[in-house]
Amino acid sequence: MSYEFLVGLRYTRSKRRAQGRNRFISFISLVSMLGIALGVAALIVVLSVMNGFQRELRTRILGVASHVQVSGFDGELSNWQRVADDAGKHPRVRFAAPFVQAQGMLSFDQTVRGTLIRGVLPDAEDKVADFAQHMRAGRLDDLRPGEFGIVLGADLARAMRVSMNDKVTLIAPQGLVTPAAILPRLKQFRVVGIFEVGMYEYDSSLALVHLQDAQTLYRMEDRVSGVRLKLDDLFEAPRVARELMKYLDADTLVSDWTRSHANFFRAVQIEKNVMFIILLLIVAVAAFNIVSTLVMAVQDKQADIAILRTLGASPGSIMGIFVIQGALIGFIGLGLGVLGGVSLALNIDVVVPAIERAFGIQFLAKDVYYISDLPSELLWSDVFAITGVSFVLTLVATLYPSWRASRLNPAEALRYE
Repeated sequence: MSYEFLVGLRYTRSKRRAQGRNRFISFISLVSMLGIALGVAALIVVLSVMNGFQRELRTRILGVASHVQVSGFDGELSNWQRVADDAGKHPRVRFAAPFVQAQGMLSFDQTVRGTLIRGVLPDAEDKVADFAQHMRAGRLDDLRPGEFGIVLGADLARAMRVSMNDKVTLIAPQGLVTPAAILPRLKQFRVVGIFEVGMYEYDSSLALVHLQDAQTLYRMEDRVSGVRLKLDDLFEAPRVARELMKYLDADTLVSDWTRSHANFFRAVQIEKNVMFIILLLIVAVAAFNIVSTLVMAVQDKQADIAILRTLGASPGSIMGIFVIQGALIGFIGLGLGVLGGVSLALNIDVVVPAIERAFGIQFLAKDVYYISDLPSELLWSDVFAITGVSFVLTLVATLYPSWRASRLNPAEALRYE
């Protein structure tokens, strides 16, 4: 062990019998360690929660939406099978499913709710979305042509007080023109299923019917609103959407999930970046507490520094002693922060419900936030980045006091000893 490291380690450790300024310096060192540990732990936990929000948002949106969607400029496609076949020529496209999408109103027992109606083919829809695993009652296969069955979101069903096999009235905005007035088109549908994807936007406003029933109700004959595509890699969706224009007619509109829901993902990413900067300032403040610690240590150890210089220690060695002292303070704080942050990030699904039960509160209300649970996804790349940046801040904070110590004149320091 080099003597610089040995002396720096000795200065870092606090003695039980330390008195006066020595004890105060040790206290400041402890505060600096705890500050760095708290800042690093907060950074790891917050970024893990942001990563969890991104993952949950992506999973729940893609459980209902599609990777890529092809539609007509006028909102209709006349030959969807040809569009699906042309899109299937792309090597990244795995499955395709047609859909009809329109607005409507559901009425049951004097309760009326506006809803988004989506006509689907159950077999094809299972291949591009994850409705099957989110069904709370019934099955998607229970949607059969001509039987006018409907599958409702869980929150929509609760709001209308609808249960399985109840009959609801669907009111289409396309009306019947009569000499007296324009009458809305009405049709009774039987509830054959209820789904819950965990995202309030869909659970409270989406209803599924069979494709042919939707075409009949909205007078679309054999036309559809568009074709939904599933890829082998969802992160390739933007590139595939651009490349699909080579395979499709010019009168089609292609969009991917990153564009159709860009506001959600952009908001989460911006929040993640802002929180990283804000919490990094906490680490910076704690790291620069090391400056005051080392300045006082240098003042307290002037005689020691002078003796080392007279014994032949170089200015670089003196500087290295105090850099090592500050680095050890930062390293211990980083270790505690990483350990605490990783432990909390991995167990946040246990800690947060326990806090909610203990205090009778709910952090994320389901009717306000898109995701009502507090998710967490620990990425080791974030942990390494946080550790690296924090350690660099710690080292930077040690440079000025260490440089001042190396410039100390031994004769001046020993004059009054």
